[in-house]
Amino acid sequence: MMESKKVLFVSQEITPYLPETELSLIGRTLPQAIQETGKEIRTFMPKYGNINERRNQLHEVIRLSGMNLIIDDTDHPLIIKVASIQAARMQVYFIDNEDYFHRKNTVVDSGEKFFEDNDERMIFFARGVLETVRKLRWSPDLVHCHGWFTSLVPLYIKKAYREDPLFADSKVAFSFYDNGFDFPLDPSFSEKLLIDGVSPDHVSMVKKPAYENLVNLAATYSDGLIQGSANLPDPISEVLKKTGKPCLDYVSGEEYVKKFSVFYDSLIND
Repeated sequence: MMESKKVLFVSQEITPYLPETELSLIGRTLPQAIQETGKEIRTFMPKYGNINERRNQLHEVIRLSGMNLIIDDTDHPLIIKVASIQAARMQVYFIDNEDYFHRKNTVVDSGEKFFEDNDERMIFFARGVLETVRKLRWSPDLVHCHGWFTSLVPLYIKKAYREDPLFADSKVAFSFYDNGFDFPLDPSFSEKLLIDGVSPDHVSMVKKPAYENLVNLAATYSDGLIQGSANLPDPISEVLKKTGKPCLDYVSGEEYVKKFSVFYDSLIND
């Protein structure tokens, strides 16, 4: 019997843990639908402080927690939590840390001001996901990232973890949504990205850490690109076009699961 393919979903938002948006809805429905096609899945998101742990029955996974990630010479403890969406027979893993994820908002404060440490929060999230997958000893055939907050995952898989047998053959798909930001990230962002396997050359395109350059970084290290929103800003559409990589146009309606599944298979089998 052929082993079922494994798909790792890394999402910026998932409902019911956060309010319904285009991004959080696909983060909820697509993993379930792909699981129902016979693939094995794992799903991750950040444990933002506005997620109600009691109502959503989150609990810490002690055997996965307890590691420290060093970002900008500072140790940050990695806490892993999990919850189940019973109707979908699907678990969601949450990446948590007191410094980065205990404020009662996602990426902007209550006054809509962009958090100054969003760069470090993204780094912590991306590395936290990959370290947790390693602890699970689970080797994904495909990693599907949703939203700009996940845009460092392709870089780390292709560079920092390329020698790791769990990720050596993993393909990466990235979905772009109309949910960017207008503020540059911290000026030293590209330096903070450096770990074993990631050199200054690999991240030179985010020396100026604007949204468009971050999107370009995600596209550069992904194997396939997906238009997640019906309309994307022109600069982002341009990035998708000029890479020459396999690209799935915006899909909706009843056919969307089949189209995603076919696209996944084409990347995995390439």
